[in-house]
Amino acid sequence: MSRVIRAALFQTSWTGDKESMIQAHERAARDAAAQGAQVLCFQELFYGPYFCQVQDAAFHAYAERIPEGPTVRRFQALAEELGIVLVLPMYEEEQPGVLYNTAAVIDADGSYLGKYRKTHIPQVRGFWEKFYFRPGNSGWPVFDTAAGRIGVYICYDRHFPEGWRALGLAGAEIVFNPSATSRGLSRYLWQLEQPAAAVANEYFVGAINRVGVEDLGDNDFYGTSYFVDPQARFVGETASDTKPELVVRDLDLATLHEVRSRWQFYRDRAPGAYQPLTAP
Repeated sequence: MSRVIRAALFQTSWTGDKESMIQAHERAARDAAAQGAQVLCFQELFYGPYFCQVQDAAFHAYAERIPEGPTVRRFQALAEELGIVLVLPMYEEEQPGVLYNTAAVIDADGSYLGKYRKTHIPQVRGFWEKFYFRPGNSGWPVFDTAAGRIGVYICYDRHFPEGWRALGLAGAEIVFNPSATSRGLSRYLWQLEQPAAAVANEYFVGAINRVGVEDLGDNDFYGTSYFVDPQARFVGETASDTKPELVVRDLDLATLHEVRSRWQFYRDRAPGAYQPLTAP
């Protein structure tokens, strides 16, 4: 029996200031809801530039408390008004000097469901994230929302299969991977890793990337956001590689039952044999 969820992703370029960036995402949420979307995920660090291209403590000012901060409160009200689930990738301040790359999840009634903190933190040219973030300590939560069971895995996380699997074991039906990834570094992986994760873990993946070159560096963010199903099939076309775009797609979650009945990956796991892999 079909069980269709209409899901959305929003990729965009840096507008130049936080307030106009938030307003652009509010408009995208209204547009998504008008198209019948039940869940919408924004890009990594959605209301700012990708400031990790440089190492500058001034950007700590972008961090907010979650959920007590103004941006979560603002989007809680919007989610309730529109009846849409929202995934908000943000810069989180737990306390002064304790900062995370985090995604807050808000249900369609405006209630705050919880957060995921990015686990794997890169430190390479153009992606100086260890300057800004502690490694996450949230584990890999799955959120029961009005649009189904949702997980989040943020950008660089996608290179590590363990979290993908943990989300599947916890019952995720859709996993969002909000990102800021550039053309020269990772383009060859973008349409490989997330479809492979969707197949290996038998769920849908929504991959979101920002677009454009920001004035902090020469990273060329190439967009091409997409949804992929558990058979590695793209759901519709990928988004533009240069322009802001709202991607709205219908995902038939009944596909999960079909695929999991055909490929018994969860039944045939051998976790007892994997213990050496977790040794430091």
